[in-house]
Amino acid sequence: MANLPAPPRFDPSRGLAPARHAGPPRSSTASGPWRPDVLRWLQAHQNDGHRCADLDPLGVADSVDARELLAPGRFGLDPTERLGADAPALLGAHDVAGLDRALKRIYCGRLALDTSAVRDADRRHWLHAHFETLPPPHRDQALLDRLIQAEVWERHVARRFPLAKRFSLEGCEALLPLMDALAAQAALHAVAEVFIGMPHRGRVNLLVNLFGMPPAQVLDHIDPATTTPLASDDLIYHLGARRLVHTEHGPVTLQLAPNPSHLQSIHPVVLGMTYAAQKQCRAAALVLHGDAAFAGQGVVMEALMLSQRSGYAVGGCIHVILNNQLGFTTPNPMDAAASRYCTDVARCIDAPVLRVNAEAPEQLARAAALAFAYRARFGADVLIDLIGYRRLGHAEQEEPALSSPGLYPMAARRPPVATLLGEAMVADGLCSASEMAEHLDSRRAAVDHGLLLSAQAGAAAAHRRVTAQPQRPADSHAATFELDTLGAWVSDMTRLPRGFQPHPVIARLVDQWRRSVADTAARVNWCFAENMAYASLLTRGIAVRVSGMDVERGTFLHRQAVWHNQTPTGPDKFVPLRQLSSAAGFEVVNSPLSEEAVLGFEYGHSVQRPDDLTIWEAQYGDFVNGAQVFIDQYIASGEEKWGQRSALVLLLPHGHEGVGPEHSNAFLGRFLQLCGAGNLRVAYPSTAAQWFHLLRRQALDPVRKPLIVMSPKAVMQQDADSHSPVQALLQGGFEPLLDDRGVAADAVERVVLCSGKLHHELARARAADPQAASRVALLRIEQLYPFPAAELAATLSRYRRAETLVWAQEEALNQGAWHHVRDELAPLAPPGRAWQPVARAVTASGATASVTLHRRQQAELLSRALNG
Repeated sequence: MANLPAPPRFDPSRGLAPARHAGPPRSSTASGPWRPDVLRWLQAHQNDGHRCADLDPLGVADSVDARELLAPGRFGLDPTERLGADAPALLGAHDVAGLDRALKRIYCGRLALDTSAVRDADRRHWLHAHFETLPPPHRDQALLDRLIQAEVWERHVARRFPLAKRFSLEGCEALLPLMDALAAQAALHAVAEVFIGMPHRGRVNLLVNLFGMPPAQVLDHIDPATTTPLASDDLIYHLGARRLVHTEHGPVTLQLAPNPSHLQSIHPVVLGMTYAAQKQCRAAALVLHGDAAFAGQGVVMEALMLSQRSGYAVGGCIHVILNNQLGFTTPNPMDAAASRYCTDVARCIDAPVLRVNAEAPEQLARAAALAFAYRARFGADVLIDLIGYRRLGHAEQEEPALSSPGLYPMAARRPPVATLLGEAMVADGLCSASEMAEHLDSRRAAVDHGLLLSAQAGAAAAHRRVTAQPQRPADSHAATFELDTLGAWVSDMTRLPRGFQPHPVIARLVDQWRRSVADTAARVNWCFAENMAYASLLTRGIAVRVSGMDVERGTFLHRQAVWHNQTPTGPDKFVPLRQLSSAAGFEVVNSPLSEEAVLGFEYGHSVQRPDDLTIWEAQYGDFVNGAQVFIDQYIASGEEKWGQRSALVLLLPHGHEGVGPEHSNAFLGRFLQLCGAGNLRVAYPSTAAQWFHLLRRQALDPVRKPLIVMSPKAVMQQDADSHSPVQALLQGGFEPLLDDRGVAADAVERVVLCSGKLHHELARARAADPQAASRVALLRIEQLYPFPAAELAATLSRYRRAETLVWAQEEALNQGAWHHVRDELAPLAPPGRAWQPVARAVTASGATASVTLHRRQQAELLSRALNG
């Protein structure tokens, strides 16, 4: 076979040049000299041809018979009729019979186009025109050999480790050449980097055959007898990879993001990574999905929704559905007769779908070409539904016939797709049957032998790091500013454009800011401190991104990052932090009503741009549990599992104010339970100055770690005792522990340790109690993890006469920090003494919804903390 002349390689760009080169061809549905009934018949094929297409390799899905639905007779046409008097050829045909053959070949074959979700007529016409002018499919040896690689890898692993869980690609081996075609299209459209997310199915195969991970290294993960300890960081089918590949259209970098077993969670992460990368280069998002997970997991819909919104859109994402028509063990067949598909969730964004029979690998390059061309032309999402089957069970050691006794015998009888392609090439006259048999045997043997040699060579160094991020040089985050510097920032930020009329609230804010930098004795609030922190970073060249619900204004009117013109003249909006001269970029984006996908997006952004300050703020801290997957599986553990560093900041408004269980609790105890091995930072600042310095430390610290902040709500924002002298912003840095400098240490009999806003309430209660005023010291833990044990030990040594040590928290005993800090505090107590917790009673639901009851509980808690 090697001596046969190779057929010309398919050029995916033929007829599908990137949008910047040429406009679309004329659609066949455009008005012309053809008869109206001919055009109705043509449009019926465009609309419903996909329902009649030959897409299911096993033939188990319900479909529609094109001979009935799209028969010429249903439209009043006779096969012998011409298409119109003196009408030119339509799709190369002059009569009804010729057009019938062309339409069935185009719209009812093994590649189908479903535009039923596309409401824009121009987009539908563009799609139909390009679909009708795609170059014909072709088959060649290079395509055959890629399928053999995918097939032999699975057989090799099955032979060596028959009980290993690898989530085999068998039944959908066509995914590998599809990924080749998509990479080539990315290069054709001048994309420098493609960010990829995918579930388990086929991932190990792609790690070897697309990303070039050494087979021995992969097998070392699978081998139950491995002695390589680093291989235990995470499962092989969770790992990511990065590789520069060379295609016929040039080089392109492919980056596969690591992801956990929460399959679809990677979708928004990849979007965030792509969005971040697009600030520096041309990047594209490519997300693979399982059919059942795509249809069943809510994060998919949330992530799709982001594709339509400014601040999140990436210019269109290409989705590939690895469609086995099974969800774990539950059948999930498509129903073309009823027009029901696993892709229906994408109707919410009007996405077109290209459906491909996985046993028609010659169609893959055509699907990839049209998908990338659509993305380039419209900047919108598009789906490729690769319909195959699962030859083995969900995991290879399972017995699939237990749950699907009819389906799996059919799958077992199907020849490998490489064999089917070889038969088709023989039928095309490209070689003889004996030559093809010899090639298949020799090529399979050669690939298997290569894998065996690799295994004998031994595993390479563990493949831990996915996204290499160089550590920044040490950079002091201590503040050394003059008041004039803040004054210059305020001047830039409050210089309003002509015709801009601010709201009275903003006018008062401007006046307050200006007064704050005009007097060294001024006290500043949290809003001023946060904005000045960002200004100090932006002017230092560090970009800032803040995202979340209502973050432009802030839930408690606490940020005011975007000002709105109150008159119809002049600019609509004014962003103060974008007025600073020679500053880095500042983004503030009001998110849709979503926690899960938006937090995943921001995590991806923070991974890709580790030197930026990336912030996600919850409307209330309680709502963060809607994104728990990203906290547990990515933010808390991503660095240890995958070497993937993030400095993402989570701002979680937290505090008991009598507003009920859903607006009070950011689950501080739950976050502390996730802490270990230095993976997170958890802070609960109590003053505006601490807030200023905490944000700066997070941005400037060369050690990049996620930061969880119990941020202030309305009561603390407005608490004058939590405001700081402007001088406190000019010098110093964040302090993880604040001592009580208002009492004489030798007179103290009782030390009360707490965090956050409770300190100010304790201080006011102490001031009103003559007995407590001199004998009680109030210490503040501003950073709960890593716990400042050394600083606290040194501070406690000042209070030698203290007989009572108290940990006070306003949360219930089972929900605050106590169960974490008690183990840190215990060794710091002098001999014979122990820390006593003061907290609300254990509760299942959390904070009370009664302001009256809250005040009563709070007064009782303050009394117990101060007096026992």
